[in-house]
Amino acid sequence: MRNVSETVKLIITALTLLVISVGATVGAQEAPTAEQMQAMAERAAQLGLPEGVVQISPCVPTMGEHWANPEDMPLGPIYGVMGNEVVFVEIMPAQADFAEGKSWHEVLVPPAGQTIDHVDFDYLSHGHEGYEVPHYDIHAYFVPHGEHMAFCPPE
Repeated sequence: MRNVSETVKLIITALTLLVISVGATVGAQEAPTAEQMQAMAERAAQLGLPEGVVQISPCVPTMGEHWANPEDMPLGPIYGVMGNEVVFVEIMPAQADFAEGKSWHEVLVPPAGQTIDHVDFDYLSHGHEGYEVPHYDIHAYFVPHGEHMAFCPPE
């Protein structure tokens, strides 16, 4: 029998793969082609992201694109990308994990050459789309707050 954390991780992985398959091409409903997957792998390498990291969302207002290894979800790390720059690393620890006293080490590590400018620590009592459990979104940003707040303004 799976515990709740394992079940949530499987759901998040499935949702992540769905986002990738739907978002790979505008309006497409099929999974990414081998060429699209190769292009994502090449871009991730150019950005200095770890192997296995793929784009999981388009540009999100105030944050940028989200990139992650689906196997690392839901905790992360999740990387924020704006243009050709990694602008944050994020983790999403569940409130239950905090309550159980779980610890995480070296999960908010900036890519080579980056330094942390500031950290935003948000509690989401009902979660959010794709991760609907109470959890914390912890973003370690490599750019000033005023800069990332202007990313991807809503239309």
